[in-house]
Amino acid sequence: MKAVQVTGYGDVDKLETVQTAIPEPNEHEVLVKVKACAINNTEIWMREGAYGTDEKSGWRPEGVQFPRTPGSDITGTIVKIGEKVENSLLGKDVVLFPFTSSGDPGSEHIADDMSFIGSEYDGGYAEYVVWPAVLCYDMPLPDYIESSVFSVSGLTAWHMVEQIQAKPGETVMVTGANGGVGSLNVQIASKVFGAKVIAIVGDLKLEDQLKELGATHVLSYKSENLVNEIIEANDGPIDSVLDVVGDALFQTALEVLKKGGKFCTSGSAGGQKTELDFRKLYLKHLTFYGSVLGTRAEFSRMLEAISEGKIRPVIDRTFPLDEAREAQVYFKKAGKLGKVVLLPEGNSRL
Repeated sequence: MKAVQVTGYGDVDKLETVQTAIPEPNEHEVLVKVKACAINNTEIWMREGAYGTDEKSGWRPEGVQFPRTPGSDITGTIVKIGEKVENSLLGKDVVLFPFTSSGDPGSEHIADDMSFIGSEYDGGYAEYVVWPAVLCYDMPLPDYIESSVFSVSGLTAWHMVEQIQAKPGETVMVTGANGGVGSLNVQIASKVFGAKVIAIVGDLKLEDQLKELGATHVLSYKSENLVNEIIEANDGPIDSVLDVVGDALFQTALEVLKKGGKFCTSGSAGGQKTELDFRKLYLKHLTFYGSVLGTRAEFSRMLEAISEGKIRPVIDRTFPLDEAREAQVYFKKAGKLGKVVLLPEGNSRL
């Protein structure tokens, strides 16, 4: 089969298209013919060494083992099953829950042995992938591409919104609102949990589209008066911040949060290190959350909300698998709205 492998830490030249054997499912696994695989920051940062280039480079203590096929947002069709898998799964169209874990229900994502597809396991930049049958869920939408854009970004966003316990009448600021996680944060916070959303982006040309996703106000991080604009838009300090940017907007977030406010981060695209004046933390009684991925119960709730039409896929464009390098370069460009998806079969779709 055709697969794209990361051969080591570095630039996109570390992505190589190869021919390799179709994997065989073990007794509790299934073989999935991949139809679509959305791109995440996770696999790019892994390749670039942003998580480290030694034993801390992956989700497990031993680090990433190269070569590795990346890709964690996967949809496809089950074409082969292991000996202890029900025959009824053959031919089923599925979306893959993106990690394994021995953690108890509700704490799967924080278990020490949590292992991520595309990092500790070969992932979806390929024509086929094997995965535990119990971690294959019915696709929430009939389209493979549309169903592929939620697994990692959606689960991360859903977990973030549940952590801050967003409620109707509250105001949530979403940074990086045009990205994969950010655009879903906007939708989940507003259309599922009923909060008012202030979306922060670079390009205000995206304002109308973000308002369609549920944002009440759309502001640019390039503004010299962003703090005042946020407070004026809300007629006062805000309740919570959902952040994927990190340092670039951290001080702004602290300024606009009300006393007792909540700050939840799942990314640091705008800087991985920052400064914190502890006085602001304790004098304002702020609560901080670090967040990535989520639980299987949250995944099920998210899929249900998608199938009910409360959350819709936001797709910028697609690329064929052969153009994985170009796709990752494009993914990092500013000004996009939504996800970039790789297709093992067929041509790109703009």
